[in-house]
Amino acid sequence: MICVLGATGRLGAILRQHWVSAPYQPVLWQARSGSVPDAAAGWLAWNMLSEPWPSGVALPDGVVLNLAGVTGGDANALAANVDLGLAGCEAARISGARHVFLCSSSAVYGRGSAKQRALCENDEPHPANPYGEAKLRMEEVALEWASHPGRPGLTLLRIGNVLGADALIGGVQQGRIVTLDPVPGQPEGPMRSYIGPRSLARVLWRLAELAQAGASLPPVLNIAAPLPVGMAELLETGGISWQWGPDNPAVLARLVLDTTLLEALCPGLAGPGSARALMQELRLEEGPAR
Repeated sequence: MICVLGATGRLGAILRQHWVSAPYQPVLWQARSGSVPDAAAGWLAWNMLSEPWPSGVALPDGVVLNLAGVTGGDANALAANVDLGLAGCEAARISGARHVFLCSSSAVYGRGSAKQRALCENDEPHPANPYGEAKLRMEEVALEWASHPGRPGLTLLRIGNVLGADALIGGVQQGRIVTLDPVPGQPEGPMRSYIGPRSLARVLWRLAELAQAGASLPPVLNIAAPLPVGMAELLETGGISWQWGPDNPAVLARLVLDTTLLEALCPGLAGPGSARALMQELRLEEGPAR
């Protein structure tokens, strides 16, 4: 069984759409009490930060995928990412799960992306904002937790931008023009690593299968399509109205992930990552481009 924690967020919604007819094994979706949908079959009501793991719920040799996290607010609010990460780890341990995946973010790399090459999992993180700092702290605490004997396997998923759940495309409002930070010498705009929603669902399902089969998985794994893409190119390809904003000295020109490890584990499942392929994938989710 796969247990998905934090299943009512944006990423959880993507997985619920694509895993609804998943073969071979059931999925248990978790949400806070009061947030469980009316059709509650297959749902677990559990408040991660205030309640112990339910004693009657066992996941022998199963997998825990922890999507729960805080993306905004001040440093105190963001610090909850550490507690949510540990709660997911402990849920895996107590329930008898074989492996736990914690969703981190490419934001942990931060200014490390000034290098003109893709960032590998063993590159030293340099978060550029409080969110990246909070996710890095979560990673550090989780890795220390996993170092103790008898703990389930742990993989930290450093996820790039998920198209449709991101601030750029996912935040588009009808009738409003998107303003993009210019990058000198980069007519395609800031470069990022993206993954489409269907591709994300395929990748995470395959990783869960590998974990349940006892495959050797790395402690840290970048999640994105192989090709980087410019934000201006994405907007143009999607037919979205946009304009350049004023010069921004703090613009992050490049944050590109090396996906060699991911491609070895899940060959081809992340999609190519081109602007055209990404937007075609999103249109399958949402209909015609805005």
